[in-house]
Amino acid sequence: MTSSAPASTKPGDFIRDIINDDLAAGRHDKVLTRFPPEPNGFLHIGHAKSICLNFGLALEYRERLGSGSRCHLRFDDTDPAKEDTLFEDGIQADVRWLGFDWDGLYHASDYFEQMYDYGEHLIKEGKAFVCSLSDAEIKEYRGNVTTPGKNSPYRERSVEENLDLFRRMRKGEFKDGEHVLRGKIDMANPNMKMRDPMLYRIRHTAHHMTGDKWCIYPMYDYAHPISDAIEGITHSICTLEFENNRELYDWAIDNLIEYAKFPSRPHQYEFARLNLNYTVLSKRRLLELVEGNHVSGWDDPRLPTIAGLRRRGYTPESIRAFCATVGVAKANSIVDMAQLEFCIRDDLNQNAPRVLAVLKPLKVVIENYPDTEVQELDAAYYPQDMPKEGSRKVPFCKELYVEQDDFMLEPIKDFYRLAPGKEVRLRYAYCITCTDVIKDADGNVTEIRATYDPETLGANPVGRKVKGTIHWVSARHAVDAEVRLYDRLLSEEAPPAGKDSEFLNAVNPNALQVLTGCKLERSLSESKPGERFQFERQGYFIADEKDHKPGAPVFNRIVTLKDSWARSQKK
Repeated sequence: MTSSAPASTKPGDFIRDIINDDLAAGRHDKVLTRFPPEPNGFLHIGHAKSICLNFGLALEYRERLGSGSRCHLRFDDTDPAKEDTLFEDGIQADVRWLGFDWDGLYHASDYFEQMYDYGEHLIKEGKAFVCSLSDAEIKEYRGNVTTPGKNSPYRERSVEENLDLFRRMRKGEFKDGEHVLRGKIDMANPNMKMRDPMLYRIRHTAHHMTGDKWCIYPMYDYAHPISDAIEGITHSICTLEFENNRELYDWAIDNLIEYAKFPSRPHQYEFARLNLNYTVLSKRRLLELVEGNHVSGWDDPRLPTIAGLRRRGYTPESIRAFCATVGVAKANSIVDMAQLEFCIRDDLNQNAPRVLAVLKPLKVVIENYPDTEVQELDAAYYPQDMPKEGSRKVPFCKELYVEQDDFMLEPIKDFYRLAPGKEVRLRYAYCITCTDVIKDADGNVTEIRATYDPETLGANPVGRKVKGTIHWVSARHAVDAEVRLYDRLLSEEAPPAGKDSEFLNAVNPNALQVLTGCKLERSLSESKPGERFQFERQGYFIADEKDHKPGAPVFNRIVTLKDSWARSQKK
């Protein structure tokens, strides 16, 4: 297994304590984990936590124990109606982008023949039977958390009849839903998962890996523990939502291990899933947003999918750092989106070059500057206190653009930017003073007239103090661009749990604002898709991977420079 990600060094979480105890007691001499997504959708930030944990554990214990410790990527592909190679390709790309690679690529479908054989074994042992109740009847017979279920009238079929029906199910003699294979456990068990659970169902649907070979498919709760056991997984790590499934996981392995001769006896351990506020991590809700055209697709930068975060401009390093700060816990909790935003700011602050961009331009004409003169001024890509070098030339001439918000006709107290009669410094350049304003017929300011002081290049003259510094670009050399300002998906901390319409009402209408006619400094005309920058005083931005083209640049805002959301909520 290779990885561009460092092995986790976070000590003391309960998963590592369990593994260390197993190693010390001699129960295992290596650690085998797996990341087992169902290929029925795209991964999101919650899956990133599981990826970092499972692959990170394998890397960490490989360093300690040697090459025997591994992590598999396995697709639990037991539902052909919802799965596709499109999702498999996307999942593999996401895992690699996060900085990990797998020691083996597997599918639950690789083991369909063995699983079928194990199904026959369970029938012969009196541990499984073919049930002919309908789905609705099975649900009715199951009972509820306060009422025990009742046995299926087909529960006492003979071994011979069950084997005959199960083999005919495989041959395709029955319609979908006509029969199922169920485990024979206990209809009064307080754990609903153990009330004669379904092990196989009929589905006359082609499978993206096996084609038309099968018309019966194992259920996830049957296939998952068997796949783990066949692969020799030592520690099956999943989220808390599968806690009630653990008893069935153990039942399947314990009733098959002697017959199947599994290379190891895996155990399931659950950790808290990642819950993030101001967004949604439900596959159903994400699918609703995509299929309802409320977003542009699975890689829409508003979504918490890994594809969306990548297009938004998040780095794999920032997501791995975020997962490390969240840690591994036993109890579910809500993580603040600000924690994820802090991690990307921390990463980009060290790595993103600083450039000038005016998103809502207002023209400035410097009346005492020569009409045809152009000065090429030095501008560093990084602050002096950073151990990085690099600079470019920014052209300065008579006509410039500044930000509309950096001018106020009637300035309020402590407004240290541009206003009539006020002096301000232009970043990397001179101090200018507003001498006049030009307005349109509606009274809107359309242009500023100003003068510059040629003695102020790069420094204030002795005895003068200019408080404000603003960014700008040369009007003659500016690059026109589209800039997309992304914000949090939801305007509420948690999505409403009611009807779909209530959930959609919580979608933040300002999660995307598209600005056209933005003015960028000349150097950005050479930017390439995927390159990240800090637009000084604006935030961090990335050249869009899909839409950014030479002559038609498109930039996405990754995150603001500070937590502007918290400030806006206070207001």
